Amino acid sequence: MPDKKRTKSDLVDRIYEKSGQDLKDIRAVVDLFLDEVKTALEEGRSVELRGFGTFEIRERKGRQKARNPKTGEIVSVQDHAVVAFRSGKELKNNVWNVPLSADTQKGS
Repeated sequence: MPDKKRTKSDLVDRIYEKSGQDLKDIRAVVDLFLDEVKTALEEGRSVELRGFGTFEIRERKGRQKARNPKTGEIVSVQDHAVVAFRSGKELKNNVWNVPLSADTQKGS
């Protein structure tokens, strides 16, 4: 069964194959793009990519009785920020009918 994960390196390679641009330049542009997304999120700003989706910061409420999964110890967790992704309408529509494997269905 083929691996369903695509890495940053895979994306760079595919862009290289389709564009014919210099591999080094493509890698630099992808890295710069990801750095800009990360910087915007670290500044508390959302990043909207029309037709694809929106990366945003959401507040996660803390809890007094959380459990450390590794040790089982009860710990308290403060309110904190998490990154969330909301898919855009076009992306949602494009993946709506993607066939699910048995592994994917178990996780839902």
